[in-house]
Amino acid sequence: MTSAALASLHDLGGKVAVVVGGSAGIGAATVRLLAEAGASVAIGYHRGEERAEALRRSLPGTGHDTFRVSLEDPEGIKAAALDLAARHGRVDILVNSAGTTRPVPHANLHDLDDALLDTIMATNVQGPFAAVRAFEPMLRATGRGVIVNISSIAAFTGAGSNIGYGASKAALDVMTLSLARVLGPEIRVLCVSPGAVATDFVAGRDRAALEKIAARTPLKRIIEPEDVALAVLACITHLTATTGVRIVVDGGKFLTT
Repeated sequence: MTSAALASLHDLGGKVAVVVGGSAGIGAATVRLLAEAGASVAIGYHRGEERAEALRRSLPGTGHDTFRVSLEDPEGIKAAALDLAARHGRVDILVNSAGTTRPVPHANLHDLDDALLDTIMATNVQGPFAAVRAFEPMLRATGRGVIVNISSIAAFTGAGSNIGYGASKAALDVMTLSLARVLGPEIRVLCVSPGAVATDFVAGRDRAALEKIAARTPLKRIIEPEDVALAVLACITHLTATTGVRIVVDGGKFLTT
């Protein structure tokens, strides 16, 4: 491959990317990288409107947008997709980065009550599927659409913030496999599975806790949101002959769980 061809892999100019859960953490880091690569990015948020707008204003390039969406509202997701289609005319990339959890010790079965479990499943499983269903026609129309689901090593280690969270991410992994089978060749579907990441996603997990986790891993480094975003970008730009796979970004933590 020539140097010009390699350089073109990084160029997302003319493409439109939708990042659900794009206002903070892994989603925001992904938004920045996609914009730097030339894409116009639609930043999906639930409650973080000001944060999403501030991020939009900071991005290089043009055509960036924000939209409000709740993953517990499939009809709202469908309406948002139609609105974005009218505004942008196309969608080439969908990143499902939004999710929810709450720390519950695995041995404490009673605190993982039905209400919390319903919220986790609705947000982490039904929400991404609703987004795929809503954006699939536009992604398919490009002929080279890409979906990247943000999963977790909790899906296959049985560890994580609570049992329900791990189960929801396992469901997302299986969904990724199934979608990859049926959406090709026009759409590739992959998932990126981080371990503990330096964000405020899990309540009570501070930098000191992350340092302890990192010290027990082979690479002994804290995983930053940008590390995960780079994997997402690679799924889109470099792994063009790959679909239905899991990309693990955890410094080797899964080897010690």
